[in-house]
Amino acid sequence: MDLLIRPAELADLPRLTAIYNHYVEHTTITFQITPLTVAQRQQWFEQHPLTGPHRLMVGTVADDVVGYVSSSQFRTTAAYDTTAETSIYLAPEWTGRGFGRRLYEHLFAELATEDLHLLVAGITVPNLPSTKLHESLGFRHAGRFHGVGRKMGRFLDVDWYERPM
Repeated sequence: MDLLIRPAELADLPRLTAIYNHYVEHTTITFQITPLTVAQRQQWFEQHPLTGPHRLMVGTVADDVVGYVSSSQFRTTAAYDTTAETSIYLAPEWTGRGFGRRLYEHLFAELATEDLHLLVAGITVPNLPSTKLHESLGFRHAGRFHGVGRKMGRFLDVDWYERPM
């Protein structure tokens, strides 16, 4: 199976929303509590233009979107403009095939010419597959926020990772 990676298109938004909502409904990977509608995700989509440091890329197999990776604004204060927060989500049936690594590597290549100094990623604890992926791609552990979120009846920690560009 060949993974093709390209910039996300508005027509992808229903599938991106469905992938994300799986994790909303069944995991603590995201702190979103209730599933989102496509309309609710449109503003997020629009924050990722085709150029610049905030990108949204999709991976497809036989024209089916199997996952996505993004770099987003970390904070709104101008001093943070050289930092971007990354996220990656794969449809559950497509995990464990190396697609996450390929999506991230493609994103890093796309961002190489941007004025970015640092990429950061927050990972809910525990999430060993995500931790291993990020560490294998050069992210290093920067710290932990304890009990920062509550979902599914428990308080959850978030480990923060950083990767120089």
